[in-house]
Amino acid sequence: MEQFIIQGGYPLNGEITPSGNKNAALPLLAACLLTDEPLTLHNVPRIGDIDTQLELLGDLGVHISEHNAHSITLHAHNLRHSAPDPALFQRTRGSITLIGPMLARAGEIQLPLPGGDKIGRRRIDTHLLALEEMGAEVAHNGAFSLHTPGLHGADILLDEMSVTATENAVMAAALADGVTIIRNAASEPHVQDLCLCINQMGGKISGVGSNILVIEGVPRLHGGEFTVCPDHIEVGSFIGLGAVTRGELRIRGVNRQHMRMVDMVFSKRLGVRMHYEDDTLVVEDNQDLEILPDAGGAVPKIENAPWPAFPADVLSIALVVATQARGTVLIHDKMFESRLYFTDKLITLGAQIILCDPHRAVVVGPSTLRGSTVVSPDIRAGMALVIAALAAEGTSEIGNIGQIDRGYERLEDKLLALGAHVERHSS
Repeated sequence: MEQFIIQGGYPLNGEITPSGNKNAALPLLAACLLTDEPLTLHNVPRIGDIDTQLELLGDLGVHISEHNAHSITLHAHNLRHSAPDPALFQRTRGSITLIGPMLARAGEIQLPLPGGDKIGRRRIDTHLLALEEMGAEVAHNGAFSLHTPGLHGADILLDEMSVTATENAVMAAALADGVTIIRNAASEPHVQDLCLCINQMGGKISGVGSNILVIEGVPRLHGGEFTVCPDHIEVGSFIGLGAVTRGELRIRGVNRQHMRMVDMVFSKRLGVRMHYEDDTLVVEDNQDLEILPDAGGAVPKIENAPWPAFPADVLSIALVVATQARGTVLIHDKMFESRLYFTDKLITLGAQIILCDPHRAVVVGPSTLRGSTVVSPDIRAGMALVIAALAAEGTSEIGNIGQIDRGYERLEDKLLALGAHVERHSS
């Protein structure tokens, strides 16, 4: 198992560029299954989850050509079978985005349960219910088997605003017979990217960016070329990094429209000073962080919710920033009942946090953090622990960093370029 050895207490300075959006790239890779022509994707992040998705597609028969580290052409002209490798499938949650395109293209898929971060129950019922409304038949005998003689359009109300269920329904509907309406659809930037790519391939999707998507099915899609948007979650992570290490960070290539709520929470709730210079977000140096109370001096709350509200994947980062700010804030994770359990590791580092229940934590700051030995439980908590270690006095060891590698590309290289003292060790 690999670990990071981090010497904290050094201000980080310099320029950094976010990788492509992981949560966009995973369904975009799966979208290659919708056509027998080549699909070329640019700005693909080279992280663990992407490598797993590529292995899954290769096993299904997709021919994969890498032009460079971040540009890939996928050609699904001759699929070998419809049963994804269970061991690969269970490595990542993103594997579930194979369901919709496989049903649309092959009419069937054998579905092991997907893997991913252990942050609470992550149901697949919404996926199955949506696909059943379009004509899929679902059987369950230890694993799930989906089959259809042909998908048809439907008026679907999702029982939760699930990102991956929306993506599966969109991909299935793109080749279905007739018109599909998806209500209560997720509208995150990664969902928008998928819809825009399918439209470039000849699809007919309207309402992109809203919670009502209308998909007019077409007989076939052609190949195409698409560039993955920058990862707004990684940008949020870098904001937190700059805020607590007190140097000046310049984050380049930012899509400002994807950052509005993240910017609002960091600046208006946690007092982070930052500004834009065109598409560069500047986190200013020598931060004096302060948790800004609500009107009348009430304790404020930072909570996640579906887009365009504050993203769940940035909540762990905001929590770490709160430990370095004057004041008290309630952190409320509405979505996952295990995500906040990593706070015990921050307490080990010296943070003042009261875990009220699985969904809520009260943070009182600022705390003096001191180096310790901790283990990364999931991608975002792992990044939060790295940020905390870089702000702490002394040396920290962070184990199980394979979890972090699943979501952040070449993290230690990016940190070293900013002046961090970090080493990767094998134990």
